[in-house]
Amino acid sequence: MTNLLELAQNLHPLERKLVPFLKEGISISELTEKSNLKDVEVVRALQWLQNKNALNIQTEEKEIATLEKTGEEYKNTGLPEQKFIQALKNGAKTLTEIQEQTKLSPQETNSCLGILKKNQLVNITKEKELIITLTNNKPVFLEEQLLKKNYPLETAQLTKEEKTLLENLKKRNIIKIQLKKTKTVQLTELGKELLKQKITDNVIESLTPQLLKSQNWKGKTFRKYDVKINVPKIYNGKRHFVKQAIQYAKNVWLEMGFQEMQGSIVQTSFWNFDALFTAQDHPVRDMQDTFFIKNPSTGKLPDKKLVKQVKEAHETGGKTKSTGWGYKWDEEEAKKNVLRTHTTVLSAQTLAKLKESDLPIKLFSVGKCFRNEAVDWCHLAEFNQTEGIVIDPNANFQHLLGYLKEFFKKMGFPKARFRPAHFPYTEPSIEIDVYHPVHKKWIELGGAGMFRPEVVISLLGKDVPVLAWGPGFDRIILDYYKIKDIRELYKNDLEQLRTTKMWLK
Repeated sequence: MTNLLELAQNLHPLERKLVPFLKEGISISELTEKSNLKDVEVVRALQWLQNKNALNIQTEEKEIATLEKTGEEYKNTGLPEQKFIQALKNGAKTLTEIQEQTKLSPQETNSCLGILKKNQLVNITKEKELIITLTNNKPVFLEEQLLKKNYPLETAQLTKEEKTLLENLKKRNIIKIQLKKTKTVQLTELGKELLKQKITDNVIESLTPQLLKSQNWKGKTFRKYDVKINVPKIYNGKRHFVKQAIQYAKNVWLEMGFQEMQGSIVQTSFWNFDALFTAQDHPVRDMQDTFFIKNPSTGKLPDKKLVKQVKEAHETGGKTKSTGWGYKWDEEEAKKNVLRTHTTVLSAQTLAKLKESDLPIKLFSVGKCFRNEAVDWCHLAEFNQTEGIVIDPNANFQHLLGYLKEFFKKMGFPKARFRPAHFPYTEPSIEIDVYHPVHKKWIELGGAGMFRPEVVISLLGKDVPVLAWGPGFDRIILDYYKIKDIRELYKNDLEQLRTTKMWLK
C-alpha cells in the first residue's frame, strides 16, 4: 500500500491525465486519441509510468496490407480482367476492340491477357490481328474477393491461399504491404491497483511566492518528487576523443616553448622525400608504401636555387663532406604529388624559410600522415604523428633526449629509453620506447635524431645542429582509452563517442 500511495503522490501532470484511460493492451494511438494529449506527451508519460513499475510497454510488429490508388479504384469497379471477360461474353474480339469497349490502358490490357491465358480462360488465334475467344463464361477471380475485404488489414489474419493472392496483387501494385510497429500497454499488479485509486488534478507542482501570499495552497496536496527514478542521460557536445588527445599534445609542446608548424597533407615528392635526403630509388617511395595522387599527378618545385642545392646533395653531396647517393637526380620524379608519409615534410619546409636571425627556434606539429598499409587491428592507411625540431647552434644530442623525456613524462610515461637506429635524414638516429606504468612493459613509439648536413645545408644554407623527432601518436591514444583495435579510433560509434572519457592526463 505504501508503494501505491507513493506512486499516486508522485505522478506527473501528464501521468495524471493519462491514468484514467489506461487499460490492458491499449495502444499508444488509442491513448493519444482518448486523452487529447500529443503523441510525444503520451509516450513520455508511459515511459515514466514504466520507470515506476506501473506498466510495461510492449512492441509488436505487424504486417499490414493497404490499398494503393489503383486498388481503391478496382475495389469499386472490379479488376481489369473482369472487364476483359465481360467484353468477350458476346463473342471473340480483337485486342483493339476489347480496349475500345473496356477503356483499359494498353498496360492493363496486356496484363489481363497474360493472366487469363495463364489460367486457361481465353484462347488466342492470329489472323490479321490477335483474336481472343473466351473458354469459360463464369470464371471466379479470388483476388477480387480478397480486394473486397476491409483495409487496412493484418496479413496474419489471412489464410495461406489468401496470402498467395495478396502477393499477386502486390506485384501488380494494387496492394502495398508494410511492417507496422504497434506499442501496447501491459499493466503490472501495481498499475492495476493504481487504476482503482482516485487520481485528482488538485495537486500543487511547485511552491511560489504568489501561492504563499494568497494562501491558495491550503487544503491541497503537494506533489512528491521521486529522486530515485531513472532519468535519461544527457550527453553534452564535445570534441572527438582523438581530437582531445591531439589538442592535449599540442598544449604540452606549447607549454615547453615550441611554435606550431602547419601545412598541406598533399605534398610533392620533393618536400616529402628529396629535401629530406631520401634517395629516389629508396623502397619507401614505391607504390607499396606511398599514396601517389592521380589528379593532379605533379606539382611545382620551389625556387631553382633550392632545387639545385638538393640535387647536388643527392648526386655528389653538394657543399657537405658527403659523397651523396651517387646517381643522376630526376627533377620529374621530385614533382610527383603524394599524400604526406610523415609530418617531417613540415620540418623541411620550415627549414627552407628560416633566416639566421630567426635562430634559435623550437617548432612542433601534430598531424595526419598516410601510408599504403593493409588495414587490420594494428594498422591503418592513416595515422597521427607528433613532429618536432629544435634549430640551435648550441644544441646537442643530450638536449634531444631531454626534450623527448620531458614530453613523454607530461603524456603520462615517466620512463623513456632510446635505442640506436637508422633513418635516411638523421645521424645519429634513435628509436624511442616508453615504459608503461600499468602493464609494466616497454612500448615502441617511433624515431628521432639529428638532421644530417645534407638536409640542413641544402635547406638552411649553413650547417647548424637540428634536433628532430617524429614518433607515432596513435599508440599513446590507444593505450589511454584502452582500445585494442586501432580501427575503433574512427568507427563513428555514437555510444563510444558519448561515453569515452575526456583526456585528463
